[in-house]
Amino acid sequence: MIDEEHLKEMNKVMKLLSNPVRVQMLYMLENKSMSVNELSEKLSVEQSVVSHNLALLREYQLVMAERQGKYNYYQLNDPHILDVINETLEHVDHVIRGKRHGE
Repeated sequence: MIDEEHLKEMNKVMKLLSNPVRVQMLYMLENKSMSVNELSEKLSVEQSVVSHNLALLREYQLVMAERQGKYNYYQLNDPHILDVINETLEHVDHVIRGKRHGE
């Protein structure tokens, strides 16, 4: 059995990953640090939306920021979260194609 504390925190992380903008941001930050402006431009969303989502991802230690001049540059802080996302996408692919796992 999984204890309540871990289940509660896992639920919060899964809710974070339920947002497509946040998932895209995690992938974008995998190999390159980016500013809020860069992320906003590439995702075609407002800077305030990017900033809000980065704050949530930072709270759960999924991204970190480094100050360079007058800008913060964000990067992925916990690369294994992408393993979780990739495993979920693999499952989704099976569901979409109507295939059983292993087919």
